[in-house]
Amino acid sequence: MTGALDGIVVADFSRVLAGPYATMLMADLGAEVVKVERPGAGDDTRSWGPPYEKDAPDGVEPMATYFTSVNRNKTSLAVDLQTDDGRRAARTLVERSDVVIENFRAGTMERLGLGYDTLVADQPDLIYCAITGFGRDGGASMPGYDLLIQAMSGLMSVTGPEDAPSKVGVAVIDVLTGVHAVAGILAALRHRDRTGIGQRVDLDLLSVALSSMVNQTAGYLAADVVPVAMGNRHPSVVPYQVFSTADRPLAVAVGNDKLFARMADAIGNPGLATDDRFSTNTARITNRDALVADIAAALRPHGADHWFEILAAAGVPAGPINDVAEAFDLARRLGVDPAAQIPGTPTPTVRNPIGMSVTPPTYRLAPPTLPD
Repeated sequence: MTGALDGIVVADFSRVLAGPYATMLMADLGAEVVKVERPGAGDDTRSWGPPYEKDAPDGVEPMATYFTSVNRNKTSLAVDLQTDDGRRAARTLVERSDVVIENFRAGTMERLGLGYDTLVADQPDLIYCAITGFGRDGGASMPGYDLLIQAMSGLMSVTGPEDAPSKVGVAVIDVLTGVHAVAGILAALRHRDRTGIGQRVDLDLLSVALSSMVNQTAGYLAADVVPVAMGNRHPSVVPYQVFSTADRPLAVAVGNDKLFARMADAIGNPGLATDDRFSTNTARITNRDALVADIAAALRPHGADHWFEILAAAGVPAGPINDVAEAFDLARRLGVDPAAQIPGTPTPTVRNPIGMSVTPPTYRLAPPTLPD
């Protein structure tokens, strides 16, 4: 089957997460991705375990699942970029590539003779995507680890309990940066289709974080509101949070007055919807504490699964807080297969979430072993 990006060659100089996630998405869609790695060590995430694969073939060293999560459908090229031979090998790869992607600290590729200006002089149709942590100016020397970005972007200040700033449980800014990188690269390829001219695509994790905080950062710019952590509550919608039940927590997301009326009826207290304190979202925000106390009291006698069934039947968005195993079970029950199998490999991979009717993602190659 021909993928949507069949014929596109990507020279992937990135490592860890943001860049590799972007190139894996492109590889799933048919691009040929050649991952450039340090001889003898490879991508840092090769050693980021446990956990390791539990079903590795006999005689094959199990890979760290962190590495496998973002490196399927690629081949690997071991190149020492500190040597002349290594740089020549890298240039040979670039010469047959449509896209270069890298996430070294700003200036590193230029020092290696592989910067955008050098490469584009010979290949004006090249798409060159550079990912940094804090940009190419004052933050050029700052390391772009996701935890630092979550801390310094303000994301941690609005996450977790009020007195305990928390990171998100996955490197979410790296992942979002990878998705933004794919969007930028595809837009640049579309421009090249029309004009024959390539371009540089720049992303920094700090900008992605600030953009991805959407309503929180917009509230600051447009209304001078500095948001704060509210636990599992929402600053602008009530009730939109987690409630305790007789056994485990239940998430409830009531986004408008109609849904609130349905919820009030479903939990056996229809008068809440006609109470002047709660009849509109603005009123519910003003009287948040009183409303939350009433809802909590109504939910307390029964378990989360009971309320999930009741509220779902009423069309109210609600659900228990699942662990990852329960989430996979839910997806399978709903007919949303969360896993895929790479031919010839025993270990499943998490399915690419993009559905395409003609050129769907494919799973062709297992994450590469590091060449000798």
